Amino acid sequence: MQINSLRDLLVFSHLRWDWVYQRPQHLMVRAARDRRVYFHEEPIFDGEVPTMCVTQVERNLQVVTPHLPIGLSHGATIDLQHLLLNEWMVNYGIHPDILWYYTPVALEFTSHIRAPTIVYDCMDELSAFSGAPPTLRAFERELFSRADVVFTGGISLYEAKRTLHNNVHAMPSCVDLDHFRSARGVVGEHPLQRHLPRPRVGFCGVLDERLDLPLIEQTAAMNPSLTFVFVGPVCKIEESSLPKAENIHYLGPCAYADLPQLLAGWDIGWLPFALNDATRFISPTKTPEYLAAGLPVVSSPIKDVVRTWGDDGFVRIAATSSEFTEVLKAQLATPASQSRLAQIDRTLALHSWDALWSRMVERMRLTAINAA
Repeated sequence: MQINSLRDLLVFSHLRWDWVYQRPQHLMVRAARDRRVYFHEEPIFDGEVPTMCVTQVERNLQVVTPHLPIGLSHGATIDLQHLLLNEWMVNYGIHPDILWYYTPVALEFTSHIRAPTIVYDCMDELSAFSGAPPTLRAFERELFSRADVVFTGGISLYEAKRTLHNNVHAMPSCVDLDHFRSARGVVGEHPLQRHLPRPRVGFCGVLDERLDLPLIEQTAAMNPSLTFVFVGPVCKIEESSLPKAENIHYLGPCAYADLPQLLAGWDIGWLPFALNDATRFISPTKTPEYLAAGLPVVSSPIKDVVRTWGDDGFVRIAATSSEFTEVLKAQLATPASQSRLAQIDRTLALHSWDALWSRMVERMRLTAINAA
């Protein structure tokens, strides 16, 4: 199989295309440069007549969303997705050369589809997340048995999965360097935070069970002169559970295009993650994004952050509110020099999405050669 002659890449994702712009979007936009990509989302329950909605979002890239009746049983949901998928593939003439899975649970309605290459891009340990279906581990075992190659979203996740398949490769998430570096030249404040006093300590990403809410509350209380800003949707936790204080501000979801201007208005980027099952294997994309924006970065001791960025001194590590307070004050007192930013940029150049996609394509090519 020649990878550069592929026709269709069919993706099955548990994340919606228009939610948070992250790993699936970065990779599939690059895949669509030389092939047709179909991004199949989880269903939306909103109507009486089952339909498949197809939306063109990029050249060569379409988002495929099943719309199903409300109140279906689980079995009926799977049967209808199977039926809609088959009809859509026939009507559109879809003949995938690659099946690309972000969620093993999609096997419930896709196990009949065949393709020369099956990829499992394991970006997170989904079984550790709140609300994970109890069948997820079993479907993941099945996907390991079917997949030709497995990619992982971080080093820790690779270490956890490498014995489960004979062709597993660490492919840590990367950074859109030009996009986030543009924050360094932004003039003017983003309207959402124009009224907020500085210094500002910011977080962008999903607000969920991975955040250490007591740590955030305590750190904000210990630093009343700092403004703590959170940008992103609230997911799988009650909004009422988020810490409340005069110096904590939640700006809600934000378009990917607006992030550089928001980050330009911060003085520090932070990652106040809890140390729990949901964060054990994460490799946060926001780490290199903060660095590319020119921000000092402070993080909880997440394993992949420590060994990828902390050991080189690019990210300061803190575990308690007292430690965060000490590090935040030190970072504000010593802004990064131009030579330091140049050193960071040289490292970030090795972590681009373009480079990652090229490595994935090469690994798929070698996998196809070895299978021939």
